[in-house]
Amino acid sequence: MAGLMVPLTPEGVRCDVRAVEREDYVGRELVQLDGNGRPIMAVITEREDGQDCTVYAPTAVASGEEVPCG
Repeated sequence: MAGLMVPLTPEGVRCDVRAVEREDYVGRELVQLDGNGRPIMAVITEREDGQDCTVYAPTAVASGEEVPCG
């Protein structure tokens, strides 16, 4: 799937939508990327009466061999 999921805004409502690029080290985490391959940590939709924010939490990666049992 291409693109970012963001809050919907009713037609005719003036708003500013901006993607906030992740500035820390990504490592092996699974993160949301924009159309240019840059890691995005949030999208902020600002309206006259407030704002909405979609946060993309990273997902860690591990295997059964790396996680100690018991």
